[in-house]
Amino acid sequence: MNEQQSIVTNSAWVDHIPVLWAEPEVSPSRRQLIILLHPFSGSKETMKPMLEELAELGFIAVSLDAWQHGERSIAGEEDLFGRVFGNFQQYMWPILGQTTVDTLRVIDWAIRELKVDPYVQIGGLSMGGDIAVAAAGIDHRIHKVAAVAATPDWLRTGMEDVRQPGTAVPTGEPDAYAAYWYNQLNPLTHIPSYGHHPAIHFICGEDDTHVPPDGALRFQAEMADMYPDHRNTVAVTLIPNLGHRESAEYDRWWPECREWLIQSQLPE
Repeated sequence: MNEQQSIVTNSAWVDHIPVLWAEPEVSPSRRQLIILLHPFSGSKETMKPMLEELAELGFIAVSLDAWQHGERSIAGEEDLFGRVFGNFQQYMWPILGQTTVDTLRVIDWAIRELKVDPYVQIGGLSMGGDIAVAAAGIDHRIHKVAAVAATPDWLRTGMEDVRQPGTAVPTGEPDAYAAYWYNQLNPLTHIPSYGHHPAIHFICGEDDTHVPPDGALRFQAEMADMYPDHRNTVAVTLIPNLGHRESAEYDRWWPECREWLIQSQLPE
């Protein structure tokens, strides 16, 4: 799948979930799905250029609005930032958890309506990467993950405010609803959920203090300890001189992310 093609883009609602996708104008013989998930405060439209690039290469490329984002927003961006970075566990964990299970719903829809093969690749930036990793733990149809500037540790110990470097983000305290999502889905505390060995590639900024790369390194080490015969399933690439703000410069990480996602072919 490497010959550039004319594409079409479409949008729809999947139950309560707004979805955007791009696909080749001429349908490929085998329809391979790649899902891309947007960062915090972004939307499915944030990923549109990358969806279109993947479609030009012959893939069916889908994005969705995370809970409380895009067409699902309940307030303005400033309100969202204020809530989440005033009490991270209370307000971020439900966004991560709800969007994780919504991703499974979108995969169901894509298999049924877009006629894609149930052999899924998924990528995401920052919050989107966190969700992509969590989704791979509960959906065995996901066989490959690219998590950029992301972490499998929802605690994000030592996290600094991306808008005010050097300032710690208040972790706060979760209520029962927020704690439920963490207790069910946090990847770092659910290593056995990855026994189906999805190939996961973390692409992290070496200087990222908002989403510290140590979570990815700990996940890699724990997976290797639990599954020594599959110790290369999780890869971590540290990009020098890359902080979280610089992850908005897509040319710093997208080529590696794209190549990781497209190099895998469907099984016969």
